[in-house]
Amino acid sequence: MDFNVKKIASGAGVFFTRAVQFTEEKLGQAEKTELDAHFENLMIRADCTKLWTEKIYRQTEVLLQPNPSARIEEFLYEKLDRKAPSRNTNAELLGHYMQDAAKEFGPGTPYGSTLMEVGECERRLGAAERDFLQTSAISFLTPLRNFLEGDWRTISKERRLLENLRLDLDSCKTRLKKAKAAEARSATAPDFQETRPRNYVLSASASALWSEEVEKAEHELRVAQTEFDRQAEVTRLLLEGISSTHVNHLRCLHEFVEAQAAYYKQCDFHMKELQKELSSCDENVLPNAFALSSTHPAAPASEGSPLETDTLKIEEVQAPATGTRKAKVLYDYDAADSSELSLLADELITVYTVPGMDSDWLIGERGNQKGKVPVTYLELLS
Repeated sequence: MDFNVKKIASGAGVFFTRAVQFTEEKLGQAEKTELDAHFENLMIRADCTKLWTEKIYRQTEVLLQPNPSARIEEFLYEKLDRKAPSRNTNAELLGHYMQDAAKEFGPGTPYGSTLMEVGECERRLGAAERDFLQTSAISFLTPLRNFLEGDWRTISKERRLLENLRLDLDSCKTRLKKAKAAEARSATAPDFQETRPRNYVLSASASALWSEEVEKAEHELRVAQTEFDRQAEVTRLLLEGISSTHVNHLRCLHEFVEAQAAYYKQCDFHMKELQKELSSCDENVLPNAFALSSTHPAAPASEGSPLETDTLKIEEVQAPATGTRKAKVLYDYDAADSSELSLLADELITVYTVPGMDSDWLIGERGNQKGKVPVTYLELLS
């Protein structure tokens, strides 16, 4: 128990001494041992490395997993040393929904069969994304996290120890300076009258006492200087290791780029294959579907009418003598085929109806251009 009390008291004394030295330095009342310029540059470089590595690590986490709740869940599983449950990617979920919808609509229908093919492609994209996430986490995120949680913590610990030893060293320098000043005063300016022999004895005793204090302070200074130099060398070696960290992170960055390039290459391949599959379908299915959606099925075309059975021949449509109106375009619209007219927001066009046309469409004219336009994209003017 006595040992623990002495240890606690000694520790409190050291802490108080460092606090006094730190305060006096801030107030400009004590000298501070400055590190060499190379050492300062090493520390600045290390701080910069830690700052940007942490930012890159956090943003890469957001890139790979945008959902913050999922990131927190993965973090908790990691801290509990348990494997996180497998989770489908958003593309895989979309693919499952599309395939389930295709089964409901009927895989033999044009819409159902297309949903089935697109859903399968989305599932492949999701599988490629999962592989990319796993590869990136292992080859890029893990080395960055190891630096922040391993190497950087060691560097920070050694730097704090170096700072404490510097405070001890400067405190020893201050005590030695004060002891020498007191010794000089006791030797040159005694406080007693020179005519009394007893005063000479007291003056000599005080001088001897301050000489002992000077020797003790010099010994403590040598010990503090040795410990400080040893710790400075250890810290310097760790800070110089930041160059190796940069080399390692550079290699990991190359691996991340390769994984990202492979992922986008797979996505490009799957999308081109999907386009080929969709274009190889019956060419009449899609145009007929568009035509049926833009014409009224219960209005058969009569002889001489500008409407035919399935499609509208725009070039045969003539503007009526009356009934034309001006309309303002609300939104941009890209024509789906040659029978439609592309629109630009805020432009004015002439519109009118023809017999048998679906109420959701009008005929629009802009100069020599003519085509079907959706009513929802227009504001009819009086």
